[in-house]
Amino acid sequence: MPESCIRCMIRSMDVGVRSDLAPGAALRVLPAGVALFSPEESVWQAMLTGWRTQQLARMLRVSTVEGRVRAVERFQQFTGTYPWSWAADDVESWLVSLRMPGLEGGGRSVGTLRNYQSTVAWFCSYLVNPAYGWTDLCGERFGEHPTQICHEGNAIQHIVESEADPRVRPFTRHELQRLFDYADDRVARLDGSGRKGWLAAFRDATILKFIYAYGLRRNESLRVDTVDFHRSPTTPEFGDFASCSVRYGKASKGSPPKRRTVLTVLPWSVEVLQEYLTEVRPRYEPDGNHLFPTERGGRVSGTYLDTRFAEYRDAVGLPPELHLHCLRHSYVTHLVEDGFDPFFVQQQVGHAYSSTTALYTGVSNDFKNRTLRRALDRYIDPHLTAETHDLEMEGDQA
Repeated sequence: MPESCIRCMIRSMDVGVRSDLAPGAALRVLPAGVALFSPEESVWQAMLTGWRTQQLARMLRVSTVEGRVRAVERFQQFTGTYPWSWAADDVESWLVSLRMPGLEGGGRSVGTLRNYQSTVAWFCSYLVNPAYGWTDLCGERFGEHPTQICHEGNAIQHIVESEADPRVRPFTRHELQRLFDYADDRVARLDGSGRKGWLAAFRDATILKFIYAYGLRRNESLRVDTVDFHRSPTTPEFGDFASCSVRYGKASKGSPPKRRTVLTVLPWSVEVLQEYLTEVRPRYEPDGNHLFPTERGGRVSGTYLDTRFAEYRDAVGLPPELHLHCLRHSYVTHLVEDGFDPFFVQQQVGHAYSSTTALYTGVSNDFKNRTLRRALDRYIDPHLTAETHDLEMEGDQA
């Protein structure tokens, strides 16, 4: 094709696109003067593309953006209409369908429904913002324009501090021991029978113990590398495993992952890591520094770990509502029960607010009774001593 024709084509594609438009603006993703074969579907897809761009420009994670887009797509499929025709009762009907256990896709938690509603509200706010030009474009093409369909009158109220399933709780120490014993026994059974899989079983058992011993989130534990462990002059008995650098902590919206250093507090965890790194990990022949590699050299996935944990949990007869994250709750609870300062625990798990750490804590009745006894002893003993002294004085005077 002649060079002049190529230049002509490029100029025609740039018609109506202005460099001063905001990322995600309608005229950036759908230039003026372009004939559309299927106007409604084309504009709808352009809206989603523009919203992606707008969110990515705010430095939100790709996974966050794609999750929001999928939620809006599900809402559009439910309504069967496009944003310029949406009304408030559409989102209300959608949320009701997701709430009802008997309906397909129903039985969602209140927190999940609020997140969906907020996502639709954010999408509508983007569409009605004059800076992006969607109301003008839809008015010209369809005679209708998007509006904000989520408002104070139909918003799901956030009344209590925590809306987690009340059945979800930390593991007791006995339950944890049962879980870890089963994981170890599975390794022994597979190895003793000569069956394949003992290597992965050993690795998986180590991951579960590692998550509990350092109070990590699932993804944090799977992103740790062998180079993330360090010595400390304060705890020389832990050798190379005195601390663990968590480089991929949970990020705030629009920010990179938060980093923190978790100090080793459970001596047995050092032995677990040393044995795994010496006897098991080298057998995978990993190319990189992944602490928990797969046979193909990648990292263990979160979905795989959830499945393995559920298998072990069910095998030892623990309640099905207890999930992998309960190991982190157990870490917080057991450190508090063992007398660690609450602020130290908060720093270990990377919580910005002590109230969040408090929600994780579910101390046992035995711990409460011991705490009460100590408090009463501190209060009662001085009074008993004073009363005894007064009686002795009265006897001397008599």
